[in-house]
Amino acid sequence: MEYSVGFIIAVFIALTGVGAGTITTPLLILFLGVPAPEAVATGLMFSAAVKLVLVPSQIARGQVAWRVLGFMLLGGLPGVLIGSLVLRHLDIHGPQLLLNGLLGGVLVFTALWQIAFSFRPTRVDIPRIDRSRWLPFLMFPVGAEVGFSSAGAGALGSAALLSLTALTPVQVVGTDIVFGFLLSLIGSGAHGFFRGTSSGLLQHLVIGGLAGVALGTAAARWIPKRPLRFALWVWLLIIGSQFIYINAFAASHR
Repeated sequence: MEYSVGFIIAVFIALTGVGAGTITTPLLILFLGVPAPEAVATGLMFSAAVKLVLVPSQIARGQVAWRVLGFMLLGGLPGVLIGSLVLRHLDIHGPQLLLNGLLGGVLVFTALWQIAFSFRPTRVDIPRIDRSRWLPFLMFPVGAEVGFSSAGAGALGSAALLSLTALTPVQVVGTDIVFGFLLSLIGSGAHGFFRGTSSGLLQHLVIGGLAGVALGTAAARWIPKRPLRFALWVWLLIIGSQFIYINAFAASHR
């Protein structure tokens, strides 16, 4: 089961460029029964491991806009550390139902934002203006969301780059993959410092993930990304709503 979860997640990452933390955490909690803080930490570590395979090729192809990446990290890195601290605090002092409910709320917010963004018309006739200096302010809450839930780096990062920069589509993908990798690396380090993860679970996920990356990369040229991304956001909306409902129902019957 753990190999299959890693395989499926990695296929989605390779096909769409998003999904590492977004899919991993809810799957680990719902299907494998992993506690929320451990699921978030494992999701970040798994995301970093899988994206490490993708990062060198993006750099070698010159698809990373380093100046834009610097602006993203200026806000994203402090954000991911703060998000990790908030999760740690809730894990110690807050009830588990509240923690799971908040995670569900983060998933629902991410899904609704991306579904709305998917319906935004694409205007290729209007030149895009470089407003990358706004990225630190926008990436701070994105980083906090990643540190708290492991979700959002790929999805919200891509949306921000498309809205605020004049990067080409391949530069958006490359820059966002490196951004997500670095956030996952720092976030997983922060979570690992506070609380250890299951090395056996992570190893199984990574083994399955490597096979999934290979298959997804080979099939990416034939499978359209947009429908898959939309299906991912709808699924995430359902899962996040289920998180909220289950925990609200459990809290009301205590």
